[in-house]
Order: sequence, then structure tokens, then C-alpha cells
Amino acid sequence: MSTNSTISQSLDLEPVIGLEVHVQLLTRSKMFCACASDYTGAEPNTRVCPVCLGMPGVLPVINRKAVTYTVMTALALNCEIASVTKFDRKNYPYPDLMKGYQVSQFDMPLSHDGWLDVESSGEDDRRRIGITRVHLEEDTARLTHRLDVSGDSYSLVDINRSGVPLMEVVGEPDLKSPDEAHSYLTKLRTILRYLGVSTGNMDEGSFRCDANISLRKPGDPLPSYKVEVKNMNSFRAVHRALEFEIVRQNKLMRRGEPIAQETRGWVEETGETASQRSKEYAHDYRYFPEPDLPPMSFSREWVEEIRLGLPELPDARSDRFQSEFGLSPYDASLLTATRPTAEFFEGSLAASEKNGADRGSTQTRPKAVANWIVGDLTHLLSAANREIADSPVTPAALAEMLDLMDDGTISVRMAHDVFEAMFETGASPSRVVEDQGLSQISDEDALLAIVRQAIENNPKAVADFQKGKSTAVGFLVGQIMRETRGQANPQVANQLVVQELNAPV
Repeated sequence: MSTNSTISQSLDLEPVIGLEVHVQLLTRSKMFCACASDYTGAEPNTRVCPVCLGMPGVLPVINRKAVTYTVMTALALNCEIASVTKFDRKNYPYPDLMKGYQVSQFDMPLSHDGWLDVESSGEDDRRRIGITRVHLEEDTARLTHRLDVSGDSYSLVDINRSGVPLMEVVGEPDLKSPDEAHSYLTKLRTILRYLGVSTGNMDEGSFRCDANISLRKPGDPLPSYKVEVKNMNSFRAVHRALEFEIVRQNKLMRRGEPIAQETRGWVEETGETASQRSKEYAHDYRYFPEPDLPPMSFSREWVEEIRLGLPELPDARSDRFQSEFGLSPYDASLLTATRPTAEFFEGSLAASEKNGADRGSTQTRPKAVANWIVGDLTHLLSAANREIADSPVTPAALAEMLDLMDDGTISVRMAHDVFEAMFETGASPSRVVEDQGLSQISDEDALLAIVRQAIENNPKAVADFQKGKSTAVGFLVGQIMRETRGQANPQVANQLVVQELNAPV
């Protein structure tokens, strides 16, 4: 994803990017009524009631869990929590709004002034991106556009989604490239999943992103215009849409043509953005306080209680994995990319210590656990289309397998076969070793006859050794491993080969 940097350098202009991310929260009920919020797979218009249908005379009730989840997220994003906040009516006449307005927040949001550190491709490894606000609102209904038999278009409205708690994370226009935007979204989704407040699945609509982008010369103030891009349903789509807008806006500026402040939609099939409508300003929505909902006030004690209950977040956990377990930044970042992966890693280490394995000053066991998780386990999970939380291999089983390697029961080569069998069957490593007869042969008396036979069958290798060619030993050990189907302990076999070759005739 480096195309954007080449574009920016060649045109001597830099992008100014701000992202607005809408996140559906994992509450059981909707934002202002008792309807179930889990509408996925439900028949259209079956998760509805007079409140989310916008019927006259009904009164909304605030979902406390949605408020708590939003405060958790805001704290994780280093925001200030407002002591008093309120809901507002955002008026716009779209068919997906049953009431003719959306209950949102305007001038007194739940939180403000936060930040998020993201990976940067510039001189610094990380850059701090400002978070303008994290606020709470309700989701809209869903429109499905179709064609009838005559070719005329029509739309169907499914109200099941209307009223689902929706948290909006508004970022400052601090991002300088599509790569940074991708990094920002990745980090934000990881935090949401660590907190357990959202699935963060973009393809399901629980994590949606609108991007505002404009161009300027480096050092200039913020441009007087911005283009909003919608309809992006993947991180890749966001990246491609921003790249397209950089090129499009550059061409217009080079020709001296004005760039309209507008909303454009991303068209996946053509790889382009298309104009949808002129971009609204805040006053166009005619915000006013929601008269049916009281303002909310938060005590400092309640906020601090939530802060203390936050889990260890990805950056802090990655730093700890490096300092406590001696892992590289790369390994630590992979292991902390998801909370279940990080917990699998620590669970395996805890099982190792319970089994009596010495983590030691050399940190060999943490590195070994990390290697198996990011290597064999990740590969097998990907091939089976499974998540690590559903892995047939448990953290304790991985620890047991590493113990079998350490005590010489199985070799490294044999361990890969054992691990694959553990994944396929869910059996313990000791059971796999017993059932498949995979124990490593380390007994010198058991190996000596095989070693002598290999030497007798390969006189050329013996002659090469006598001429000083050390590779002859490796060849003979290879013959022994083949004869024992990989069960011979290679270190013991090597030692016996050298011993027999140097023995007096």
C-alpha cells in the first residue's frame, strides 16, 4: 500500500484525511426501546415496536449499557468524558428515518479531545492522531434497492436496524495518507474488540467508515473544502477510495478548477468515486435538543470505576510482552493483534509454569510458544477458517507438546506432525505420540546397531570423513533418520556416528 506516497511526492501536495467511524454496539436491546438489537438473519420488519417505528405519542428510554460501552471506548481513546451530555434531533428527510429525524448528539457530546497512536510510514514509527469526539446515536433503517420486471427501480425499507445503538468516533483531519488511514482503522477496530463493545465486522455493517479528504501544500492551513466519501465496506475499499480521490482532486487543482464540497460514493466495480449530493453543513440538519430525553450527568467516581475496569489494551500489552517475555516488537504485535491470541499465548505460558517448565532468563519458552502460535497454529486455523478461540489445540496442549520436545520424547521435526494431529483430532500430544508410535529414540543401545549398519552400508561417506569432510556425518545421520522414520534423536545419532567413525579399527 505505497501508491499514495508516490502520488503525493510527484504532485507536491499532501492529503488531509479525517475519518468518521460508526460502530454498532453489542447490546441486547436497541438504543431507546426494548426491541432485540440482533437483527442479522431476522425476517424484515420483525424486530420493531412503536418506538423504532416512529409512531406518535411514544417515549424513548436510554439504553444504559450503550452509554457505558461508549464511555469505555472514549476512555480507551484517551478522551475527556463530559460531566453533562445530552441528545439532539438531527433532522433530514430520508426514507430510512422513520421519525424524520435521527436522535444523535451535537454540541454536548459524551466525550471529546482524545487521541490514538498509529503506525506511520514516515520518519516516525508512530504518529498521534486526534479524536474530536466519541458520541452516541441511533442507527437508521436499511434500504434495499431493486428493479422490477419493467426495469424501473424501487426501494424496500427494513426497519429492524432502526434504533440499534450506534457509536460514532470522529477523528481529527490528521491523517496524511491512505496507509495511515488503514492503520488507524485497524488499531481502532482492535481496541473495540479488546473492549468487547462491538464485533467490528465491516462486511456485516457493524463497523462503517466515512472518509473526509482534501488536499493542500505542506504547511498550509486546512483547506476550505472537504469531500466526504461513503459506501466503503472494507478497509481495502477505504484505501482505494482515498487513493482515487487524491488523484482526482490533484487533476482538478492542476487545471485550476474548483473542488466541490460534496458527498461522493465509492463504486467498487469501477474503482472510482461518484458524486451523490452536495455536502451538508451542521446548520442544514437543524439540530435542537431532544425534548423526550433528559440530559445525562456522570460522576467522576463512576467514570473512574469504568476506567479501572478496562482491559489491558493492545499497545500496553505489546510493550509488556517485549519487556517481560523478551519478544521482538514484530512477534509482540502479532500476538496482541487480537485479545484471544494474546490470551492463548499467556495461557500457554501459565500452563508451562504449572507443568514445571522453567521460563528462565533466556526466555526460550515464550519465544517457542510465540513461534508455534504465529506459525503452525495460525496456518492451520486459516486453512480451516476458524478463530483461535475455537482452536482444537488448547494453550495447555501446546505447553505439553513443548515439554515433550524439551525432554527429548519428540524431535522438532516430529512435533510438526504431532501438532497437526492434535489440531485434527483434539487429542493431547501424549495421546497422539502413543497412538502413532512417534516417540523419539534416544536410547544409545537402541540406536547403536542402526548407526553401525548405516556406516557399513555407506563406505564412501566413511572415506569422505577420513579425508576431513565433515558433511559425511550429516549424510550418515540422515540415513539413520530415514531408517527410523524420523524417530531417532538427531543429537544422539550424531554423537554415535562420530564416536563409531573415530573408533580404532
